[in-house]
Amino acid sequence: MTIWVPQLPSEGVRYRVIADAIALAIQTGELAAGQKLPPQRQLADRLGVTVGTVTRAYAEAERQGRVVARVGSGTYVRGNEAPSGQYFLASRPAEDGIIDLSLSLPPPHPLRAASLGRVLQEIAVEEPLLQRAVEYQSDRGVPEHRERLAAWMTELGMPAEAESLLVTQGGQHGISLALQALTRPGERIAADVLTYPGLISAASQAHLKLLGVPMDAHGMDVEALARLCAQQQPPRLVYVTPDQNNPTGTPLSESRRERLAALAHRHDFWIVEDGVQYLPAVERGTPLYRLAPERTLFIFSTSKVLAGGLRIGTLLAPAMLRERLGAALRAQSWMVPPLMVEAVCRWVASDDSRVLLDWLIEELGARQRLARERLAGYPLGGRSHGNNLWLPLPEGQRSAILTAALAQRNVLVSSAEPFCVGSEPAPQALRLCLSAAVSREALSQALDTLVELLAEPPAAPWQTL
Repeated sequence: MTIWVPQLPSEGVRYRVIADAIALAIQTGELAAGQKLPPQRQLADRLGVTVGTVTRAYAEAERQGRVVARVGSGTYVRGNEAPSGQYFLASRPAEDGIIDLSLSLPPPHPLRAASLGRVLQEIAVEEPLLQRAVEYQSDRGVPEHRERLAAWMTELGMPAEAESLLVTQGGQHGISLALQALTRPGERIAADVLTYPGLISAASQAHLKLLGVPMDAHGMDVEALARLCAQQQPPRLVYVTPDQNNPTGTPLSESRRERLAALAHRHDFWIVEDGVQYLPAVERGTPLYRLAPERTLFIFSTSKVLAGGLRIGTLLAPAMLRERLGAALRAQSWMVPPLMVEAVCRWVASDDSRVLLDWLIEELGARQRLARERLAGYPLGGRSHGNNLWLPLPEGQRSAILTAALAQRNVLVSSAEPFCVGSEPAPQALRLCLSAAVSREALSQALDTLVELLAEPPAAPWQTL
């Protein structure tokens, strides 16, 4: 089997010429969505250039949003994933004709903007508050803000005390703070073999070795983690989303939660528990921070409940870590902007937040039921009120081919590839973010398109000899 080797013009800066050739090959279909680019050294030998030139060309193609590099795996042509500079944009306008189910966003509702407008108007006329907002404040957050956020979390079924909280700039910031405070470059951490891409990115930025722990229908295989701890040096920390794995939606069973807590004590590792993907209290299990409070950091955010653009979250931590985490936050940004925290605190204390939350739970339940009816007969994963639905593909279907075909029909979804730890092979599956569609009608249209494509004979995945 031959590798892709472009025909290059004789003139031009070599790395830019190669990056342009990648762009042209993607545009013409010579390089397909999900296809792996040749190893850099191998392509360099074929083209007669240095490895550094190819490395720079691949980096330029990634900067342009045409390819994505995965540590330990290689560089791949982007499929349905949005370019890196646009990955976290809100849902596209309906007039674009695109139904984006690739981003785990809260369902759109006009009350979000209206509620934010009301609290900002209240703040605008309170001069003492505005004066405090322009002054430097504590790295952990203003005490009354932490009191309000702790009370809100408790109302949502995640009991918290103000003294235990650090205010963060969203859940991703909480992950980065935990890694900075608990690890050093080169150390090993562990997570589900399929996990949140933000954790993968943060681990790479911190120069950590990320180990993938196998999963099954009951979540992380904690016995496999136990064997890893016994056979090798235990990881410095274990990252887990116990109520619903991202992307599969699989919850960690109660017995495994208890076993994980016991392992953390026995092998002296930390647990980073991510609770940002919101679920109603009745669907959540026992928090790990309740089972192992002195070994667990818990991450929460307003992103999936109120709005992602607010960038306000919390990090619940044991007393022995609070000063270390505060120092890490000071080193990064000194403090979280108190003006935005004040807006969030007023919002969560208002009736608007309760109305929005009730609507959110009902809407997610309806979207999950709709999707499961349309995809009846397929083995689906996910929670009944979660943002996402996990769809393992039938025999013969390839996720890269299907995501590309869906994109051609203006439906964007995520394959498993961005969630894979290290060089682990990606399962042939799709993550459908049911919450991201602008309406149930748009979601229904996207599901109809998906069902039609699933019913067609699989396309041949190869394009080279």
